[in-house]
Amino acid sequence: MVVELDPRLLEILACPSPDHAPLRPGTQDDPGADVLTCTACGRRFPVVDGVPVLLLDEAQPATDDAGDDRADDATGADGSPGEK
Repeated sequence: MVVELDPRLLEILACPSPDHAPLRPGTQDDPGADVLTCTACGRRFPVVDGVPVLLLDEAQPATDDAGDDRADDATGADGSPGEK
């Protein structure tokens, strides 16, 4: 079941990794998935009963195609955080 999150909540949520990138609902392959995907690192955070679980230990790793999910300037060519 796809859970709709309040758009205002999505505006303030960020990945708990050190770069604190914005999150977007779903994945590139499944926009209706019950996860929030980091726009920088590609980690996927589950949404359980409408509550985002923003713990790095609970996150699913980025998929091989996560490069398409990342913000253009969020990481360098070597995968290290880009300059902002």
